[in-house]
Amino acid sequence: MSLQPKGPGGRQGFATLSLEYPMSLGVFEKYVDAQKAVDTLSDNQFPVENCLIVGTDLKQMERVTARLTWGRVALGGLLSGVWLGLFVGLILSLFSRPSNPMTLLLSTAVYGAVFGLIWSLVGYAFTRGARDFSSVSQVVATRYEVFCEHKFAQQGRQVLAQAGIPVSHSGFGSATPPAPPTPPAADPGQGGPPPPAV
Repeated sequence: MSLQPKGPGGRQGFATLSLEYPMSLGVFEKYVDAQKAVDTLSDNQFPVENCLIVGTDLKQMERVTARLTWGRVALGGLLSGVWLGLFVGLILSLFSRPSNPMTLLLSTAVYGAVFGLIWSLVGYAFTRGARDFSSVSQVVATRYEVFCEHKFAQQGRQVLAQAGIPVSHSGFGSATPPAPPTPPAADPGQGGPPPPAV
């Protein structure tokens, strides 16, 4: 994952979402834990304007809310159409100065209801039963990593350690290499290693 700033041809809005030489302060499983770590740094006069919270290992979660039927689809289209019609009627009544605003609102609500009903039923018919459920979806991160500029990294780690905030680190020199395997003990009676087990 690169956190380097974009070059001269890069998009201007992303300049504030990058660090020149980022170093990891810690990895957290929940966003609230990463937020608490940055808040602790801020409370200890740490220059938090040099910090960046990055959500990694993204996954999409989809929560099924209901089973779709023709009646449910028709009711949903009808209600959304009524709201759309009322909104259009309200806008028209503000600019056209009708003689009876209530009649205008009711007529636009009826037209909106008919339009919403037809639109939703036609759209549901085109699915041919391939998606007979409604749902809401959200993209969430599996873990959150707090970065800061390299010149403040040691100070930030000390502040988090003194505050007792447990952190796990990514790959910035924090992992210890695995221990080498120990050779098998020699058999004192034969003076050499034991034969391999069959």
